[in-house]
Amino acid sequence: MAPSNQERQAREARTRLRDYQARQTAHSEKVRRRVRDNVIAVVLVLVVVTGAVLAQIFYFSGGPGAPMAAPSATSTPAATPPPSTLAEGRDWTGTLTINDIPLGITLDGAAAPQAVSSFISLAQSGFYQGTDCHRLTTSGIYVLQCGDPNGDGSGGPGYSYGPVENAPADNVYPTGTLAMARQGEKGDSMGSQFFIVYQDSTIPSDSAGGYTILGQITSGLDQLQAGVIAGGTADGSPDGRPATTATITDVTVQ
Repeated sequence: MAPSNQERQAREARTRLRDYQARQTAHSEKVRRRVRDNVIAVVLVLVVVTGAVLAQIFYFSGGPGAPMAAPSATSTPAATPPPSTLAEGRDWTGTLTINDIPLGITLDGAAAPQAVSSFISLAQSGFYQGTDCHRLTTSGIYVLQCGDPNGDGSGGPGYSYGPVENAPADNVYPTGTLAMARQGEKGDSMGSQFFIVYQDSTIPSDSAGGYTILGQITSGLDQLQAGVIAGGTADGSPDGRPATTATITDVTVQ
């Protein structure tokens, strides 16, 4: 017996309901997957951003500059740093020569008297001659670190000093900044190591403050970029020994 018109209509209604429910289920699953994918994407972005920030904090929590070691055979032993009056409260000019590339420098003896006094004393004693710039950072922050007689970040002049002087309030170190390296959280751990900022860098402060700005590179930075920095690090990482050995051949100040 053929189904009645009423039965056919009921069957079609049930079919339409099933189709509607199937479409709703598919739509709900698509929305759920989209929300899940968006959440995963946001989490990945947060992980990348957090990793970049932590990489900066991790690098500078140890300095720049590892703990100061006992005086090496190439250091000039001294129980205490030179008096801050050596800087005379004035600007100093000079030349920092790396791989025969002369970098013009100015030092701010009024804003950073202790740091400038120490740098002048070490430069005039010949302490820096023959030392290598042992660390290059090419991501997040952009610095070349120099001044360690051991050549591995562990050396110093046989003394340390602090606190931090002349650090920027906004943690921004413009291209050409010449600043002192130190241990993280220890403002009195400065010695002979310093760093050259070759590209604008934001360097987080810690409980000791920022990093003492000695002065500025006034010329020659382009040549240093081409001759040393462009070569990257020896192992291709964003933080390591420069692939091109960078040796300080002379430092003069007046």
